[in-house]
Amino acid sequence: WYQRRVRKAVVSTQSTGTFTSEEEAVSLANRTRYGLQAYIFTRDLSQSWRVSEELEYGMVAVNEGAISSANNPFGGWKESGIGREAGHTGIHEFQEDKLICFGL
Repeated sequence: WYQRRVRKAVVSTQSTGTFTSEEEAVSLANRTRYGLQAYIFTRDLSQSWRVSEELEYGMVAVNEGAISSANNPFGGWKESGIGREAGHTGIHEFQEDKLICFGL
């Protein structure tokens, strides 16, 4: 079940009523070792926030097909990688944090 990483466009369609619950849809979407991008199409804004937060993906697009831009952090979860490229978080790959504590 979704065990191969695909490096090209994939289209999946689900007709209305395919899932018996929102939880089932999220569980099905998360049932993979990968997690680069997910897409949600809905008219319900509160549902889009709930589902987006539950999806185990680095990038989630709601009612949008073009998810990437130079201003957005790019990266995935799980076996789709860690860290981010581009966006304000992309610079963290090139920084080292240091704590200096003085006892006065």
